[in-house]
Amino acid sequence: MRRVLPSLASAGIVGLGVFWWVTAPDRLPDDAVAGLSADVAHGEQVFWASGCSSCHAAPDATGDEKLLLAGGQKFPSDFGTFIAPNISPDPENGIGGWSTLDLANAMTRGVSPEGAHYYPAFPYTSYANADLQDIVDLKAFLDTLPAVPTPSQAHEVGFPFNIRRSLGGWKFLFADKGWVITDGLTPETERGRYLVEALGHCGECHTPRNGLGGMERAAWLSGAPNPDGKGTIPNITPGELDWSAADIAYYFETGFTPDFDSVGGHMASVVDNLSKLSAEDRAAIAAYLKIVPAVK
Repeated sequence: MRRVLPSLASAGIVGLGVFWWVTAPDRLPDDAVAGLSADVAHGEQVFWASGCSSCHAAPDATGDEKLLLAGGQKFPSDFGTFIAPNISPDPENGIGGWSTLDLANAMTRGVSPEGAHYYPAFPYTSYANADLQDIVDLKAFLDTLPAVPTPSQAHEVGFPFNIRRSLGGWKFLFADKGWVITDGLTPETERGRYLVEALGHCGECHTPRNGLGGMERAAWLSGAPNPDGKGTIPNITPGELDWSAADIAYYFETGFTPDFDSVGGHMASVVDNLSKLSAEDRAAIAAYLKIVPAVK
């Protein structure tokens, strides 16, 4: 026993060291956004393409209310209920005190300015593919919005999921930066891929997940159970969605389906965002969805 205990202690120390290394927050280089000039007008397009207001504004917000990013919406899941934070320019309760690099680290690395891991309810696994210029422009636009002094609420997450450091292990397993669709792309479908896979983070809802919450990318966009337990999120691959590209683009613009129905539920907010993009971007998204591998 006297010979075994030191070996066990050494193994434990090595294991702890490996865990600490694997789970350490991974930040961008300090000069990652140096030299990039902001374009506020383009930042507004990035804002709508990224769906920021769909989570961070009030659930029933319309018009200018969608620009009041006080947070507070609740998102239930198998791991607890996540509550969207205040991302308005308020310096105390929002992100008014953040630098552009802080926002880039949050969006592409899932790391807070204090160095803590964010929960992947914040879709940084998709935003990881966002162009840093777009994030620079987005930050400039966010800074023009009204500051809202509402404090962010704490997530309703219990043990062991409330151990933030362990999220580094989740990222190690599932934060797989890289494109899902890599072959047969045209300039239009490449733009559509960027809008769907990165900014629009469509896969975060429309792709099934494994038991630990990682996206099953082999079943990309093939639908998933609704995290709140009510119904399912539809399959939007050509294996189920048989609309033409023109029909899809028209739906994104107006909310009307080819069957003379109209958009509802959470998708209504998404369509409202997409309606503010250019016709070319909506067509690019539709073209991309038509080349995604069909899943029945």
